[in-house]
Amino acid sequence: MSVQVQAIRGMSDILPADTATWAHIERVLAGVLGGYGYREIRVPVLERTELFRRSIGEVTDIVEKEMYTFDDRNGSSLTLRPEATAGIVRAAIENGLIHNQRHRFWSTGPMFRYEKPQKGRYRQFHQFDIEALGYPGPDIDAELIIMLARAWRRLGIRHLELQINSIGMPEGRARYREVLKDYFRAHLEQLDEDSLRRLERNPLRILDSKNPAMQELVAGAPLITEHLDADSAAHFASVQALLEAAGIGFRVNPRLVRGLDYYNRTVFEWVTDQLGAQGAVCAGGRYDGLVEQLGGSATPAVGCAIGLERLVELFRLGDGEAAAVAPEVYLVAVGEAAVAAALPLAERLRDGRPGLRLEMNCGGGGFKAQMRRADASGAVVALVLGEEEAAAGTVGVKALRHDGSQQTLGQDAVPAALAALLDGKCNN
Repeated sequence: MSVQVQAIRGMSDILPADTATWAHIERVLAGVLGGYGYREIRVPVLERTELFRRSIGEVTDIVEKEMYTFDDRNGSSLTLRPEATAGIVRAAIENGLIHNQRHRFWSTGPMFRYEKPQKGRYRQFHQFDIEALGYPGPDIDAELIIMLARAWRRLGIRHLELQINSIGMPEGRARYREVLKDYFRAHLEQLDEDSLRRLERNPLRILDSKNPAMQELVAGAPLITEHLDADSAAHFASVQALLEAAGIGFRVNPRLVRGLDYYNRTVFEWVTDQLGAQGAVCAGGRYDGLVEQLGGSATPAVGCAIGLERLVELFRLGDGEAAAVAPEVYLVAVGEAAVAAALPLAERLRDGRPGLRLEMNCGGGGFKAQMRRADASGAVVALVLGEEEAAAGTVGVKALRHDGSQQTLGQDAVPAALAALLDGKCNN
C-alpha cells in the first residue's frame, strides 16, 4: 500500500471554504491602498541569500535560525524570502525606480521561516506588504498608520492597539548599544544563551527576547527614547502630533525595537490580545538607510507588513466572514443533446451579463441528482435543459431560494428573466 503524501509541517492548505474570506480581505486592503496612491508590485519568492544577510542583519533570529537557504546547481546560495521589503527595494534599485523618484508600492504573497509552528505562526505564511520609497518627513509615517486604521475600519476589525516608538538613527543607536551593554554585563548571570551571544554584537536584540525568564531584566533596561538625537526626537514628536490630530489612538512603547536591523526612527505595531501569544498583526517602520545599504542612492523609506493569517483570524472574530462566492445560476442539462445546447447557451448568458456566476452541471447525472446539486450549490436560479427543451429551443427557469413554480421560456427570453430574479424585481 502506498504511503499518503502530506503537507510539510507548518505549511497549510487554504481551502475553498476559506479563500473567499482571504480574497475579500485582500480586495479591501488593495482598494484602501489604491485610494492613497499605492500600486501593486510583484517580486520573486526566491532571492540571493546575501540580500537578506545585508538587509535583515546577521545577528537576528531570521538570518541565524529561520531562513530556508540552499545552494543551487551553480553553487549560488539562494533563500526563500522571509520578508518582502528587501526584495522590493532590490527590485526598485535594479529597475531604476530610485533616483529622484517617489513610489508607493504594495505586494502580497507567501513568506518562509523555519519556526516552531503554532496558531498564528507558520513556516509558510502570507503577508500584505506596504512600502513608500522617497518620502523623508513624518507626514508619510503618520499617513501610513492612518491608512491602516482606515483599512481596519473597512474590514470591521476591532481589538487592535497601536504601539509606536522611535529607535533613532544609527549614530545614536551606537551610543545606546554601549549603554545597554553596560547594563546587561552587570547581570550576566540572568542572560540566556541567545542573549549572551547577542550581547557584544547587537544588544538591542536582547530587548526583543520572548523568554519569560528575561522579561523582568529587559523591563529594567535603559530606554532608547532617552537617548534619541534631536532630529529623531523632533521627528517622533511630529508623528505623534499628526496621529493625535487625525484622532488615531496610540501608546508609546519604549521597548518596541522590531526584529530587523534596517529600521530607524519610527517603528510601530498593531497588536491584539485576541490571538494568544501571537499578538502582532501588522508591524513596520522607517528604514532610511536600506536602499543605500543595498547599492542604491540614499533614499528615505517607510513601510510595514500585515500578517494575513492573523488578520483572517481576527476578521473572523468580528461581525462575520465574507460569504463564499456561490453561483447565481446553476444550469441543469440532462441528455447529450441538452449538454450540446447548454454549453453555447451558458456562454451567451455570460456574454450578456458580465460577471454572472453561472455553474453548469458537468459529469452527467439524472434530473433529480442535478437538481440536488443545484440546490446544494447555493445558486439563486436553476435553468433546466432536457432533450425536449433543447429540441424546442426553450429553457426551464426555477427560482431556488423562494417558492415559485418552474416556467418554460424561449432561450431569448432567459436573460430578462434572470435579471428580474437576480436583481430582486419579481417573486416568482
